[in-house]
Amino acid sequence: MLNNPNIAETMKLIVDLVSIPSPSGNTNEVISYVENFLSKLEIETKRNRKGGLIATLKGQDSASHRMLTAHVDTLGAMVKEIKANGRLKMDLIGGFKYNSIEGEYCQIETSRGKKYKGTILMHQTSVHVYKNAGKAERNQENMEIRLDEKVHNAEDIRALGIEVGDFVSFDPRVELTPSGYIKSRHLDDKASVAILLQLIKQLKTENILLPHTTHFLISNNEEIGYGGNSNIPPETVEYLAVDMGAMGDGQSTDEYTVSICVKDASGPYHYDLRKKLVRIAEENRIEYKLDVYPYYGSDASAAIRSGHDIVHGLIGPGIDSSHAFERTHQSSVENTAKLLFHYVQSELVR
Repeated sequence: MLNNPNIAETMKLIVDLVSIPSPSGNTNEVISYVENFLSKLEIETKRNRKGGLIATLKGQDSASHRMLTAHVDTLGAMVKEIKANGRLKMDLIGGFKYNSIEGEYCQIETSRGKKYKGTILMHQTSVHVYKNAGKAERNQENMEIRLDEKVHNAEDIRALGIEVGDFVSFDPRVELTPSGYIKSRHLDDKASVAILLQLIKQLKTENILLPHTTHFLISNNEEIGYGGNSNIPPETVEYLAVDMGAMGDGQSTDEYTVSICVKDASGPYHYDLRKKLVRIAEENRIEYKLDVYPYYGSDASAAIRSGHDIVHGLIGPGIDSSHAFERTHQSSVENTAKLLFHYVQSELVR
């Protein structure tokens, strides 16, 4: 049995967040949800011009700050072409492969806010018609959206109000299992957003005064590379991205511990901050794994690239099948939450 009394609420919050479509570039609805969640806690927030949300908790030291970030934007697509056969061609948003969305239900949202359902399929899906159905490449040319509307040609589609540039989001198919797993699309990074929101709620309800003024950035452009590279106050010393831990062959990360990233495609994370995170985990009996993510970048690395003079780090729950149909366990969520709870009450790396 898990010791964290907030874990069930956190898992429910993840379900709520992944159920809100929010591909990069179209995140207003989910940002409004987060904004409303924090407003009920009487937490002051502000939106940046990119559409992200910043919440600030005043600390004892207002001269040296820390910042934590997680992102609500997800993978998705955009209508690239309205085809003569009454189907839609896509252009992908974010770094994933077409095979990971084959057969997925999706939603198309028009610029006027109307929403239509569909399914992402190979053009050559029917094995009774296409000899190469299994061998054809899963790419932009071969994959298309079959709308759940009576359409036969491009004119029928346009009559619905659908046009090039409309956003496509994927059905999360979220499920909580009796054994403690949550499987869903978009756990990257809505699992971490839920953990941060629950952390803010705990700090607020327990009247915990932090040692340093702490900012929480809910970014909305991470999947396209620049969500957390701006709006960092000059007083910020430490900047911690809370994102997913990537699993696979040769990886240490699993679905049950908090993953502390030591290096990704951008290079090593700050050594002293990494050692501090490990020390906090060991002192508080928090289960963790150190890992290298070879094809990965975070909001923290984006902040470094944009020239900010900060101490940067990256942690998160371990997520299986990243950028596909993802899964993690509540124990990984709990271990991440516990590390963050103790981390925000620690002194800064000097």
